[in-house]
Amino acid sequence: MSTQTDSQPHAADVGAPIMATRFLLAALAYIIPTFPLGYFWHLEIFRHTYASLAVYRPDVIIPLGVASMLIQGVAWAYLYSRLFARENVMEGALKFAAVAFPLAWSFMVLAVAAKHHMSSVSGFLLIETAFLLVQYVVVSPLIALAFSYRRP
Repeated sequence: MSTQTDSQPHAADVGAPIMATRFLLAALAYIIPTFPLGYFWHLEIFRHTYASLAVYRPDVIIPLGVASMLIQGVAWAYLYSRLFARENVMEGALKFAAVAFPLAWSFMVLAVAAKHHMSSVSGFLLIETAFLLVQYVVVSPLIALAFSYRRP
């Protein structure tokens, strides 16, 4: 029989707010840099490249893109929390990128190239692969940092 009273926190309950905060920070570590990076990359900096590829609609639906980023941010935060949360920042970031990048590449680059009309599949593969490399170089260490704080 336990001698602990209901007024004392259980050990598992003490860590829950910390993990929830880390999870939220990790999701934001993906979402916050991904939106401006994606917006400026696709709709500003390389807009002429994407226009010449003829792969995107002229009236992109930004709320759908934001919804996609929110879902991805939560999914990646969950994945990181389950697989890499105990790693140091560098190892966690590298391991996360080694898992997340190929997955993202498979459904954001290969699948799109396979099913959408475009003027140059190789051009699309090149520009979108470059985008994902930049994206995961930025977000992977940020997600790792979200889970890095250790109490003394």
